[in-house]
Amino acid sequence: MQPSVTPLPFALLGIPAPLCQAVAEMGFEQPMPIQQAVIPFLLHTQHDLIALAQTGTGKTAAYGLPLLALLAGSTRGNNAATRQPQTLILSPTRELCLQITGDLQAYAAYMPQLHIAAVYGGAPLPPQQKALRKGVDIVVATPGRLIDLYNRGDARLDGISTLILDEADEMLNMGFREALDEILQALHRRHPRTLLFSATMSREVEQIAQHYLHEPEQIVVGSRNEGAENVNHLYYLVRAADKYLALKRIVDYHPRIYAIVFCRTKAETQQIADQLIRDGYNAEALHGDLAQQQRDLTMQKFRTHVTQLLIATDVAARGLDVDNLTHVIHYGLPGDNETYTHRAGRTGRAGKKGTSIAIVHTKEMHRIRDIEKQLGKQFQQQPLPSPDDICTKQLYKVIDEIEHTDVDEQQIAPFLQHLQWHFGYLDKDTIIQKVIAREFGKFLNYYAHAPEIEKVEAPKSRTTGKGKGRKDIGDSPKNATHKPERGYKVVQVNLGKHEGFYPGVVMQLINRYIPGRQTVGHIQLYEHKALIEVPARDADRVAKALNGKYFKNKEIKARTESR
Repeated sequence: MQPSVTPLPFALLGIPAPLCQAVAEMGFEQPMPIQQAVIPFLLHTQHDLIALAQTGTGKTAAYGLPLLALLAGSTRGNNAATRQPQTLILSPTRELCLQITGDLQAYAAYMPQLHIAAVYGGAPLPPQQKALRKGVDIVVATPGRLIDLYNRGDARLDGISTLILDEADEMLNMGFREALDEILQALHRRHPRTLLFSATMSREVEQIAQHYLHEPEQIVVGSRNEGAENVNHLYYLVRAADKYLALKRIVDYHPRIYAIVFCRTKAETQQIADQLIRDGYNAEALHGDLAQQQRDLTMQKFRTHVTQLLIATDVAARGLDVDNLTHVIHYGLPGDNETYTHRAGRTGRAGKKGTSIAIVHTKEMHRIRDIEKQLGKQFQQQPLPSPDDICTKQLYKVIDEIEHTDVDEQQIAPFLQHLQWHFGYLDKDTIIQKVIAREFGKFLNYYAHAPEIEKVEAPKSRTTGKGKGRKDIGDSPKNATHKPERGYKVVQVNLGKHEGFYPGVVMQLINRYIPGRQTVGHIQLYEHKALIEVPARDADRVAKALNGKYFKNKEIKARTESR
């Protein structure tokens, strides 16, 4: 009698054996919730789909496994030279594009008849053109490069039967709305099955869905627009001048921290990274001014834990998928809530706990309240760790490392006699003190003379009207009281969220029309306007450079505010 064989977990969802074998070898044990919901749906229906789930919850396997299963089961000929892509996957960044491609190729390890190609900007065209001409089943692309290849006649879209928008909200936040519309309109005549995956359901994502998807089903894992369930949201309130000192205390209080520190601008990112490196921290910067090769190396070092702290802009970090982050630190809060959700969702993955920390000053408190409303969660204000607390934490780390150090007696035996001769006159307590002083002395020395950080009280909320409820002064744009930092002025632009004008777009326009490196501070977005802080000396130049330019066929009107 043959012994019974227990089916692999993914086989129970309808995934064929070659794919099950590949994912088992990759270490996949049980399907994640998004996979349990999406895989059977895609295998057994032809409906369009909107799937909402946080970054890092297994979305690539959720659509990739059934997609590969359906392609492997198709009956078309195997002549690669005449093969046209059947599936198009759009992603916001080069890094995510390569990651998706790598994952799909790993899933299809035992399906050599399937061919997958990645096309993305920042790389030479000829190799990508050659790959497409050889014939592929799946194209994974960034919008801009795909349009370029389509206009050159290299990317054939007339055979596309399935379109997947991965991280749709990120593509829109980065200013790809026009490119998406161009691609979707080119495909829309054929009405391919369209699958939209997103971490948040912003109004712009809803507009895309209403315009291009046909009676889509919706699958939500977690709550709409909610930060990861396993993430604690904390904030530290300090003076603007003390933010760097506060960052150091937070990092020192968590000796085993593995974190991304988000800054608002490229200049600030490089500045904070340089300061941390000078102060002895294991940190690196990641921003758009780095060459692509340097960015790849920096991300690889961070993924493999060679780097402990990655100081990054939102645009540069998009597509960087890292497991086991302990913290996400917001050195500067983003200009929109969706970006905060994406940042925070990078920690607390796969059932593990994570922490999202915002370092804010009093003028940013209204942003904390705005984010709380969207998340449906309350931030916890924390007192900054005291020097005594930090030194105690660091001491325990040193003790733990010494205690768990493996000793190879045979290896050190030849040197033991010399060591005993040198240390023979020292008693045990003295040796312990010297070891601790050597390993721990820098923290004792620093915090013995560390600058004091002034305690700041949160501003009290004000009541409006005669009702009992209390409303924060920052609850609506007309009530916002944000004032620029000292030395900065505000440039007002007649575009806002309604027009798809997000921080990524702002930075793209500034980089396009203003030569050299332009420092940008706080960006406040409203429905039909944006307030952009820049150094006072640059304000008129920035306003003049943007004024009269066009965004989505609308003329930009920019002026310097006096406040």
